[in-house]
Amino acid sequence: MATVRTGEPAPDFTLPGLVMADEEVRHAEYQLSAQRGAPLVLAFYPGDDTPTCTRQLCSYSSGLDELTGLGATVWAISPQDLDSHERFARRYGLRMPLLADADRTAVTAYGVGLPGLGLRRSVFVIDAEGVVRWKHVALVGVTYQTVRTISAQLAALDTARPR
Repeated sequence: MATVRTGEPAPDFTLPGLVMADEEVRHAEYQLSAQRGAPLVLAFYPGDDTPTCTRQLCSYSSGLDELTGLGATVWAISPQDLDSHERFARRYGLRMPLLADADRTAVTAYGVGLPGLGLRRSVFVIDAEGVVRWKHVALVGVTYQTVRTISAQLAALDTARPR
């Protein structure tokens, strides 16, 4: 299964998700194509409440203002259900939407699945027109891309935009 290439349109999907806002959980459907007009960061992670995923999503939540300050929205996607996502978001105060890909629709579309093992920790930066402009797909998911690295990719989108 090949991953989506940079320069290609990002595969569309609609997934259920939730976001925490002032201790309140808001459920919604998240459709990629509805995000046109602004950059989007998709962070695929293997599982709620696992050590590396917790560090990764806590760092993204802490750095969310830096990413949104560059005009981006950030979605985190894993195969767990919304109940698991809610416990995870509440426990760590995660501020970005957590999307449930229980039937692995987005995982398959982006080519980040690992048969029998879940998924590869991956980050995709999608521009305002819906094109994948940068990606990182880990071979082994024990490390993750930093907010600084993702911010640099988002800033590069802005400098590449015609004036």
